[in-house]
Amino acid sequence: MYRRGMREWMLRARWLAVGAWRWLPPALIVLCLLGLWEGLVRLFDVPGWQLPAPSAIGVELHDSAALLWGHTLVTLKEVLVGFALALGVGIYLAIGIAYSRLLERSIYPFVIASQTIPVIAIAPLLLIWLGYGLSPKVVVVALIAFFPIVVNMVDGLKSVDADMVSMMRTLGASRWQIFTKLQVPTSLPFLFSGTKIAIAVSVIGAVIGEWVGARAGLGYLMTVSVPYFLTARVFAAIFILSVMGILLFVAVALMERLSLPWYHTERRQRAGGASG
Repeated sequence: MYRRGMREWMLRARWLAVGAWRWLPPALIVLCLLGLWEGLVRLFDVPGWQLPAPSAIGVELHDSAALLWGHTLVTLKEVLVGFALALGVGIYLAIGIAYSRLLERSIYPFVIASQTIPVIAIAPLLLIWLGYGLSPKVVVVALIAFFPIVVNMVDGLKSVDADMVSMMRTLGASRWQIFTKLQVPTSLPFLFSGTKIAIAVSVIGAVIGEWVGARAGLGYLMTVSVPYFLTARVFAAIFILSVMGILLFVAVALMERLSLPWYHTERRQRAGGASG
């Protein structure tokens, strides 16, 4: 029992060491870029209102932590609610498009056309229709996020092997059983690919909605800080938005790994076979 515990501890320590070594070069590159930024700002004596040094941004993050945290929660709520709306609508819309020629020919062109219209042009209309509350920001986020979900889900549902469908029909499977046992599992990797894109752009959608009209949120905080030349605060908000997008992306990627272990096992096996 003791030897087994030691072996597991050594394997875990080795895994952590390999992971740390893998992330060491990117971390060093980021630190070097921040050091170069800091050095150039100090060397050329750039005014803080024009381009703050990373140290000044760090001080702003510390001194305005309560203010930034309150606005961060508002933006995060807009992102999560809008993304959930986009995910629900996107999945049902993708299923309808994939299984109905009528819907594909009538609705799919509008789905594509919706991405050719700048959201920044629609946002003022949403303010007129929905007011300055949470609703217009949620709609902006959903409009930006639902497109990658729909497109990837449709591609996933249509990528099912026709021979497998024929075999299941021969074995007496119903249309519902084919859908749940074959088509849904096949489409899930595509759905998660679209979801990872959608959760990242959801942050952009929330900021756009706040720029047009809001009373709170990181986008609103950036808008009101610029006229007062609070550039360090603007950069602090940008930093928080970047961290938020990365963490949300990582959360979706982790959900993908937990939900589709077989998919990642197959990918590792194919990669090992190709390298071999």
